[in-house]
Amino acid sequence: MKLSDAIRQRIIDLANNKNMSLHKLSLRAGLSYSTLNSFLNGKSTSPKVVTILLLCEGFDIELKDFFNDDLFIEVEEDD
Repeated sequence: MKLSDAIRQRIIDLANNKNMSLHKLSLRAGLSYSTLNSFLNGKSTSPKVVTILLLCEGFDIELKDFFNDDLFIEVEEDD
């Protein structure tokens, strides 16, 4: 799995597990909905680490918890 795909899936999984809409996540993370939506729809492929950190704050988790998932085992570099 490509890294950007793993990150996308992790965001979706966390939102589902926390019963959180993407709109609510964007508000809690301090990100525009369009920024989040752009990444999730594949228009943007390389989120900055600070963006992932903001999403973690929106989910109320630590950065290490975001990447502590089997999705990130054997990820490949994006083309």
